[in-house]
Amino acid sequence: MTDRGQPDERPDERPDERPDEPGVVEAFWKGIDVLRPLALAYAVYAAWSRQEQMVRPEVAWAVLGVMAAWTAFLVVHRRRTLALVLVELALAAGAILATRVVDREPVIHAGAPTVPAFWPAAAVVSAAVLLGRKGGFLAALLIGVVDLLEVQDPTFHTVNNVVLLLLIGTLIGYAVDLAREGHTKLRAALALEARVRERERLARTVHDGVLQTLAFINRRGSQLGGEAADLGGMAAEQERRLRALVTATDADDELPPDGEVDLRVLLSPHAGERVQMVAPADPVLVPAPTATELAAAVGAALDNVRQHAGDGAQAWVLVEDEGDTVELTVRDNGAGMPPGRLDEAAADGRLGVSSSIRGRLRDCGGDAEWVVREGSGVTVRMRAPKRVPHSASGGERV
Repeated sequence: MTDRGQPDERPDERPDERPDEPGVVEAFWKGIDVLRPLALAYAVYAAWSRQEQMVRPEVAWAVLGVMAAWTAFLVVHRRRTLALVLVELALAAGAILATRVVDREPVIHAGAPTVPAFWPAAAVVSAAVLLGRKGGFLAALLIGVVDLLEVQDPTFHTVNNVVLLLLIGTLIGYAVDLAREGHTKLRAALALEARVRERERLARTVHDGVLQTLAFINRRGSQLGGEAADLGGMAAEQERRLRALVTATDADDELPPDGEVDLRVLLSPHAGERVQMVAPADPVLVPAPTATELAAAVGAALDNVRQHAGDGAQAWVLVEDEGDTVELTVRDNGAGMPPGRLDEAAADGRLGVSSSIRGRLRDCGGDAEWVVREGSGVTVRMRAPKRVPHSASGGERV
């Protein structure tokens, strides 16, 4: 839970002015600051009204003096830490047990109030606000046990007070937990809205500048012909990929890091004039880290097609959702490669395929297979489970 006395807090900053706590939590702290002196005033009144019954009234006034000093200290010291809450709980427990020194046994059994009265409730509520429902319950349990030890022969009134204290600590802590969770979700939603707006602004900038320029290069290159036409074709392909990138749904902005994303969305920017994408009509939902690695592996395979398949080679990407696993096939109709070429490249220290494709599939708990024939293109089959095992073996088939 958030500690109200973090190192980056300015010395003159009040805890109720910090922006990282929800307003409900700050209201609770202010309420505790009012509850503590009121409870102290009642304890002083109770002690004054029955001091003739006390065996050692001077002990009671000494205990009340310590409570008053602590209350005044917390009025000045605005930061709330776990150490302060623990000290306050210890003071409350000690004040309750001091009642056995102040009063006679018959007076205690008759139900006389303890020296601190309900002042310990402020410590319980402080623990609940700082630590949530678990902290509030444990603090109330501690004070309740001390109350039972003080009275030794619990009455209905004593048990009733202990139950009420447990309910107060637990319910206030639960309310604080809900407030903090809601505050965290609200901040995440506002951050998401800001990212979406920024992405939309960048998309407009790209559309008005880069995309228009690429479209002009494509059109002008087609008019000039020759090498300019090839340049125009490259510009057209980049325009399509960039347009898909700026218009696609950003799954990472909508889902947590361990959520699922549609693999088709991450693969769609690779589609173009020379790359055809074949995917199911339904979303192919894959955990975000796995989907990112698979999309990068497909990108590496398509880079190999552009570099080695030859001019004019076409490529096809097939996406298959098999339930627990997903299979991706990248096939081209280029120049192909002789058998054993991948092993030779790895032996020569060229590890592009091993690290970019095999390594990524191994990290995902899957494998990759190449089907190569010289002059007939290359087919890369990548298969990975949707849920990565705890110890991915990364078996390979070549």
